[in-house]
Amino acid sequence: MSEERPGAWFGFGFCGFGQALGSGCARQVHSPEPVRAPEVGADLWRVSASWSYTAFLSRAGQVQLSGSTSGAADGCRDAWASEALLILLRDGRGPGPGAELQAWAPSSALRGEPLWAQTVVLEAEREDGPGGETHNQTHNQLPLLPCARAYVSPRPPLYRPLAPQLRARRLELGAEHSLLLDDAGRVYSWGGGRHGQLGHGTLEAELEPRLLEALQGLPMAEVAAGGWHSVCVSETGDIYIWGWNESGQLALPTRSLAEDGKTVTGEATGLSEDGSEVKRTAAAETGAPAAFIAVQPFPALLDLPLGSDAVKASCGSRHTAVVTRTGELYTWGWGKYGQLGHKDMSSWDRPCRVEYFVDKQLQVMAVSCGPWNTYVYAVEKKS
Repeated sequence: MSEERPGAWFGFGFCGFGQALGSGCARQVHSPEPVRAPEVGADLWRVSASWSYTAFLSRAGQVQLSGSTSGAADGCRDAWASEALLILLRDGRGPGPGAELQAWAPSSALRGEPLWAQTVVLEAEREDGPGGETHNQTHNQLPLLPCARAYVSPRPPLYRPLAPQLRARRLELGAEHSLLLDDAGRVYSWGGGRHGQLGHGTLEAELEPRLLEALQGLPMAEVAAGGWHSVCVSETGDIYIWGWNESGQLALPTRSLAEDGKTVTGEATGLSEDGSEVKRTAAAETGAPAAFIAVQPFPALLDLPLGSDAVKASCGSRHTAVVTRTGELYTWGWGKYGQLGHKDMSSWDRPCRVEYFVDKQLQVMAVSCGPWNTYVYAVEKKS
């Protein structure tokens, strides 16, 4: 058995409501700092960040809230934070097996009774596969329920069943869309599509989960949903990205960043060969048109610097973070509150390595983005 290396959570970006993000001395943190959540401490296992508050979950099952609301609860298996609702998966209150899914108003500080509660069967307790085969998917995380046949939404109806044929292993919710990864590595998307975030080549909405045909035959290992963009990581470490590129969150050329320091004259809008919306602007220095991607409605293959392979991805409202196989962190997109971790408030439309972890000899293992901030788990590199 390999020796467990010491690790810690780090945070950076927006903390205007006092979220435990680092030093907590300002409204924003521009470079990674150790997370200070005294009630959870070194036992911190998972982080789920909403805009105004963050839920910290310890290995011992305690949830601690930090930011615009506070409060704590024990006996928790998972937690998922949003501005509308805080969803907890807790040990069942009855004598039998199972767990209880609870929806709380964040402002309740976890006091009193939840707004809504329902007993759910844990995946390890079900035997409903072909021939009574047990399917144990212990890596399911909220908003996907342990049974993998339903998920929770911050908007009514809170409990949403999935079609029986969708054997989900991960589900991500954006501002207006949903992404589902099934046990065969296929990706489905549905919801609002006005920014191309569904990846079907149009800006139309989809009421039901629709298979992402552009990724057929390419098994995916990870999915992540931003506010209005989407990311997938394949089993071989490739990154596919699509949706809205207003702040460079797709790592494609964006006009808002290219215009810095330039005089812009003339503009034309059209569609490229793959259907992406392209704006061409004449740059003052050369007079040659430069192509900018505003909306990318098909998955685009993204190469990281040095040909690095990706293993994990997470998205904020308008920024993206990826962990490589060697434990490096790359971020790009909107950086107004320091959520990219590059010691400033710059936005980037290309992947940039977060040098803090390299300098500290730390290997990044996980990343979890809130809308305007970023949390990272890193361990000491092997000597």
